[in-house]
Amino acid sequence: MNHLAHTFLAPDSAEARVGSILGDFTRGLDWSGLPSPVVVGIRHHLAVDVFTDRHPRVLASKRLFSEQRRRFAGVALDVLYDHFLLRHWHRFTTRNRAAFIQTVYQELRTHQPLMPDAMVTATRHMVEHDWFGAYQNLDNIGYALDRVAGRIRYANRFTGIIDEIRDHEEELEAHFLAFFPELAAFARQIPEPVPSEQP
Repeated sequence: MNHLAHTFLAPDSAEARVGSILGDFTRGLDWSGLPSPVVVGIRHHLAVDVFTDRHPRVLASKRLFSEQRRRFAGVALDVLYDHFLLRHWHRFTTRNRAAFIQTVYQELRTHQPLMPDAMVTATRHMVEHDWFGAYQNLDNIGYALDRVAGRIRYANRFTGIIDEIRDHEEELEAHFLAFFPELAAFARQIPEPVPSEQP
């Protein structure tokens, strides 16, 4: 799952939503000073990722990509699922989409002191360039994935994966619409950690 989906699925508190993105920035992180709701968000993120990676619909979606790009398929689906979530927002919640996004952006601004430097940089770009709003457009998904592919340090042919997404868009969307309600139900049942636990 990508950032928007993680915040959407996270427990309903600002710190848990921040923690749900912090789950992508935990390398070398000192857990001792983190508020417990942030740790809840991180653990929630990790559980959501494990469920997602093992789900038959997600595995079937990855198989739709060509062999040359399949290694990158998980990253592509993470971003694409934010697009599908935005497209079908009304199916999953009565919350106002634009208001939710602006709330998350404000929470990220407010909680920067909790973030490692890499997350501060990433979330500043996210807010300043309205990544969540941009993800409503499939072309922007392609641009975002090409930028990610360009940062990979080994030689690859992942650039242009949006063409394969467009070729299989109906199937990918159908898999998402079958998968996401199950993920949402799972996410609501993730237990909160014992206070002394760390991921």
